[in-house]
Amino acid sequence: MIFKRRSFLLAIGLFCLMCFSMAAQDQKYTDSLINLYESEAYQGDKLALLKAIAEEESNPDRKHAYAELLIQEAASDSLFDYLISGHLQKGNALHLQGDYDEAITSYFVSIGHAKRIDDTRAVGAVTIAVANIYSEIGNAVNAELYYSQGIEILRKTDDKASLASALLNAGDEAFNAKDYEKALLYFDESGLIFKEIDYLIGTAYNLGNVGMVHAEQGKDELAEKNINDAIILLEELEDYYGISIYLTYMSDIYFRQNDFPTALHYAKRSLELATRHGLNNQISDANLKLSELYEAQGDPASSLTYFKNHIVYRDSVMNIETVQKMADQRTNYEVSQKQIEIDLSEQKRKSQRILVIATIIALFLIGLLAVGQFRRIIYIRKTKQIIEEERDKSDRLLLNILPEETAEELKRNGKVTAKKYASTTVLFTDFKGFTSYSEGLSPEALVETVGFYFSEFDAIIEKHGLEKIKTIGDAYMCAGGLHHDTQDHATRMVKAAFEIVTFVEKTKKDITANELSFDIRIGINSGPVVAGVVGTKKFAYDIWGDTVNVASRMESMSEPGKINISETTYELVKDSWDCVYRGEIEVKNRGSLKMYFVNANGRDA
Repeated sequence: MIFKRRSFLLAIGLFCLMCFSMAAQDQKYTDSLINLYESEAYQGDKLALLKAIAEEESNPDRKHAYAELLIQEAASDSLFDYLISGHLQKGNALHLQGDYDEAITSYFVSIGHAKRIDDTRAVGAVTIAVANIYSEIGNAVNAELYYSQGIEILRKTDDKASLASALLNAGDEAFNAKDYEKALLYFDESGLIFKEIDYLIGTAYNLGNVGMVHAEQGKDELAEKNINDAIILLEELEDYYGISIYLTYMSDIYFRQNDFPTALHYAKRSLELATRHGLNNQISDANLKLSELYEAQGDPASSLTYFKNHIVYRDSVMNIETVQKMADQRTNYEVSQKQIEIDLSEQKRKSQRILVIATIIALFLIGLLAVGQFRRIIYIRKTKQIIEEERDKSDRLLLNILPEETAEELKRNGKVTAKKYASTTVLFTDFKGFTSYSEGLSPEALVETVGFYFSEFDAIIEKHGLEKIKTIGDAYMCAGGLHHDTQDHATRMVKAAFEIVTFVEKTKKDITANELSFDIRIGINSGPVVAGVVGTKKFAYDIWGDTVNVASRMESMSEPGKINISETTYELVKDSWDCVYRGEIEVKNRGSLKMYFVNANGRDA
């Protein structure tokens, strides 16, 4: 098979286009700012200098570090304009590092500070950054909503750079949906604005994105010209993130033309550049493209090597610190147990010597020794009990984060190996109207509302022997068929889906809970997935593959109160459930897929 990689467009739009600064990302200029900041002789506004460094720095790790420093300095005096920028740049750095959850959190903190001081431009700009995250994780509904909101806000300001950047990213989302005409309309408008304000990095990304549209339309000559022009500009600006992505897309163009040597050349350039500058997503994607190329050339050994690098990079450079702490905790426990044994042995020898002496000196001393020994034993028992309780707490915490089999593997080997499952079923849910509803809620009320629903969902999923994977905002994702669960997972998933719909409908009719009333859409798909542990600090169990992407599309194409399933799931449950065929949709990399609504009157459910 040929391995498919995710779209690169969304990552391109975010990089520095949402920064408030109009300066291009010139690393030499950034380095000069850093030298100035570190100079003891500098007597100017160090906060303003920190803000400029965080905005201009292109290395994700250093960008993150300077953004954190800016936040710390600004927080001490409640300087909200600097806090807005600090949390925005921290979110940008986290996005580049692949930590999407923390990136979204940082963006919303930035929006909160901006609303506090009525900074409309900042609210609009960071709203677009939130849309970028939703777009990249495949939540098309939320992505389009936040893009529309952000663009509407920015049109009311005089910030042409942020408006053009928002239009560029909205064009990326249209491209993802294969609406090429709409994408070009966005790119045409953003391109004119970038040229008007002489914003070179925006012009570069605009050229590259237009080139990718032409590539998808089969206009390879136009595509190659636009992408090459973009790469030339980005090289001048030392923006290696965009260069790495566009090089991979150039590899795609030559791959389609069956020019494998040139395609390999561009893919290897992308990998080398991403590795040199620590661009995590691009290292993974370039390895995936090289695997695809070598497989097409009939070199399965090289293809497998690059694919393993792709998987290893995504799944193994993540939990080092946490896993090490867990290993240390286990070691400390074992050492404590050994010490207790030594203490007991030593105490036994002492007791024997004392007993011999006690027969000579006095019963009084024997009594004192007995009291001391009793206290020692009580102390040892309490110590052992405390150690075992702490170990049990660690085990329970780990099982709240990871499936039992994965947790046991982590404790046993100190690492988790990614696994492929040939037959699984994946479910997505999403609440209609939740985003607009949540804007008027306090953080506490928002968490309480989401928790009310997801706690019940968790109970339903556990009841049917399925595995919760994660939640993203108001979206809920679970799977069946993982680990040793190979039987009737599709049927059990449909049963669980109907219980979720029933619970949501019951809540709508409950007068005491009418403020929590929502409609829910559900989508289900079946097929193979790859599962493993991701993250570098707050690690999480996750699954990947086209099966997950199609399940997400099934949800977005569903209707309130309905369960929309793919053809693969239909083949697994048609003997148990009445299903209604509702047509086909186009899915990227998969072609046309049939969809069915499942009726509540299951044949033997």
